[in-house]
Amino acid sequence: MKKTIYALFTGLLLCLGMSHIVKADEYLRIGMEAAYAPFNWTQEDDSNGAVKIDGTNQYANGYDVQIAKKVAEGLGKKPLIVKTSWNGLIPALTSGKIDMIIAGMSPTAERKKEVAFSNSYYTSEPVMLVRKDGNYANATSLDDFKDAKVTSQQGVYLYSLISQLKGAKQETAMGDFAQMRQALESGVIDAYVSERPEALTAESANSKFKMIQFKKGFEVGEEDATIAIGMKKGDTRIDQVNVALAKISSEDQVKLMDDMIKKQPASSDASDDEQTFFSQMMKILKDNGPQFLRGTGMTLLISMTGTIAGLIIGLLIGVFRTAPTSKNKALATLQKFFGWFLNVYIEIFRGTPMIVQSMVIFYGSAQAFNISLDRTWAAIFIVSINTGAYMSEIVRGGILAVDTGQFEAATALGMTHGQTMRKVVLPQVVRNILPATGNEFVINIKDTSVLNVISVVELYFTGNTVATQNYQYFPTFTIIAVIYFILTFTITRILRYIERRLDSDTYTTGANQMQVKEVK
Repeated sequence: MKKTIYALFTGLLLCLGMSHIVKADEYLRIGMEAAYAPFNWTQEDDSNGAVKIDGTNQYANGYDVQIAKKVAEGLGKKPLIVKTSWNGLIPALTSGKIDMIIAGMSPTAERKKEVAFSNSYYTSEPVMLVRKDGNYANATSLDDFKDAKVTSQQGVYLYSLISQLKGAKQETAMGDFAQMRQALESGVIDAYVSERPEALTAESANSKFKMIQFKKGFEVGEEDATIAIGMKKGDTRIDQVNVALAKISSEDQVKLMDDMIKKQPASSDASDDEQTFFSQMMKILKDNGPQFLRGTGMTLLISMTGTIAGLIIGLLIGVFRTAPTSKNKALATLQKFFGWFLNVYIEIFRGTPMIVQSMVIFYGSAQAFNISLDRTWAAIFIVSINTGAYMSEIVRGGILAVDTGQFEAATALGMTHGQTMRKVVLPQVVRNILPATGNEFVINIKDTSVLNVISVVELYFTGNTVATQNYQYFPTFTIIAVIYFILTFTITRILRYIERRLDSDTYTTGANQMQVKEVK
């Protein structure tokens, strides 16, 4: 069993070692969601001038990507896309993980406090997206949305415009447009506020949607309607960026946007409505199988490595916290201080969400201490120390469950605390905590979904990207759910098998082996 664990751990480390390392001075790192067509999207090849996504075999394209290429050319660098969830973009910029944000971001007064913005590279026009068969399909003015359940994306100016819809019910803001499209199609909301290019894309890709433009539309401030490039405050390259943007006229912007709308992966397919649910799933799997496979591999890599490392951390802490107090005053004081430190660590990591820990560790370490972590290694580290906090308590409970007579017997035989733990206690503890360890493994598989805030393209982030491209949310997320279930069910079965092997008559603990040797 030890050999198997070592082999798996070594293989995981080799996989990490083969990851691509980007030279910061050669590339211009551009942050975007790569899931907001026609501004930005993800594709499998470099067709139509797509740009490589860092750390993956995929490419990004769209209006933002083409702007990024022109800006990178003006700076004498190669563009490289860093795929990050919307909420992670500004932390990624301020911590130095990316050089620029080109993701349809408006230079609002709040954002200007943290980010420096370039001149405009596009002007936004807010519109509404509704269902064709809904109660608001014939709306012609802002006053026609009385009692409508309306939302928009969290953290963007579009959400604040809902207050201009008289009598509308402002629903909670959602994380991205994929969630809003799904909510609209399922009837959870009646409409959402969007931008014209995104609404055109949604309307053309899903026959159930309808875009509504108003002759007298929303009152929008200039800073809200403007879309600009976000840069770190004090970045001296902002003048060069503005020079590059000045070469793109208003006519060129419109032409480029129209071209990207035509080239985006989402397309209307009348046959989709005639397909069965199962056939839709099979088609999605066939078209996007490699993406799902890579996302699943990343999820499994992080969760498996993190669980193994967390178990080791938990065992070490468990052994330390049950050790007797040293008779030496200096060592006893040090032991007490370290025990206090461990208590703080355990309480913090058990008492805060993993998504918050991810933001603080990945971005905070870079911003506060100028420590740049590889995102995959950072993800493994985060999952490991989070799991270690929980496993330390599980191990402590397992140790306390061992009969005190065994400790006394070991002491009577002249065994040290370390020998007692290694030969008598831990073999029993490992067996007893195996179900809890399996539970932590299952939790880690699911919790990796929050790591997209630090640009980790795991299973959920991958599936969400696919859904934004094909607009078939229910079949796509059903596939994701099935994959998660297969992973967790398989892990559970494997651990149950190991439990049965440990319970068999052929298994002996280190304590039993020691006793047999003493009798001989």
